Amino acid sequence: MNEEGKDMEGQDAGHVVEAQAAATVLSQQINRDMSSQQSKVDERAGHLLNAQANAAALFADIGRDLIRPHVTEKQLCDEIHKHATERYGVRTWNKRIVRSGPNTLLPYTEHAPDRRIQEDDIVFVNIGVVFNEFEADYGRTFVLGDDPTKAKLRDSLEPVWEGLKAQFDDDATITGDELYMMARQAAKIAGYTFGSNQAGHLVGLLPQESIPRNKISMSITPNSGCMYQPDKDGKERHWVLQIHLVDRENKIGAFMEQLMEYAS
Repeated sequence: MNEEGKDMEGQDAGHVVEAQAAATVLSQQINRDMSSQQSKVDERAGHLLNAQANAAALFADIGRDLIRPHVTEKQLCDEIHKHATERYGVRTWNKRIVRSGPNTLLPYTEHAPDRRIQEDDIVFVNIGVVFNEFEADYGRTFVLGDDPTKAKLRDSLEPVWEGLKAQFDDDATITGDELYMMARQAAKIAGYTFGSNQAGHLVGLLPQESIPRNKISMSITPNSGCMYQPDKDGKERHWVLQIHLVDRENKIGAFMEQLMEYAS
């Protein structure tokens, strides 16, 4: 090979090395960008899970220290507010709902008259509370006494919730409309009626400040779209799933709500 050929071969080899190095740098940059983006997603989910953990701790206090007969729903609601403020430093609330007896039949959107909690009652508490700017929307049902009908209704909530969560996890094209219809069917299979016109909604960094006029897009409700669709900034959206089971025959209901996300 003449000198000119050797020079060209050397140049080609140099170009290959440079191209490989550039590709390596680009790959590393892409990996860093993807890692950074994933970290931001994980960080957001982590904040929501931390907020929910605080709400769960608050509910443990409610069940142990505050739920009792002979107080009105409003009194209990005020006591929850006071306790959360003093113990957890809560300053921002989206909602606080306490319902007992026949009031548990009513969905969130309907006004319920204040009622005194009875000795052998069923009570649900549903709160939207903000911890460190991230919202926790959480709900649980409590049974006073040992009525098996009320206990069965309460204990039916979690299996229904878990079943719907599994269907959501298994289908990246699922719509809010589809999951809502599944919730209605799951309630029927459990022997009850689904008591609300929605089965959940978006949750995040104070989302209530920017709720659009079309709330359907933020809810698990008839005619709502794909739940896996990212938000306007391309970020993953996070949902809470709520189950409201109603026993029409015995005129009682039960409620559960929590984030559709698990800590790893």
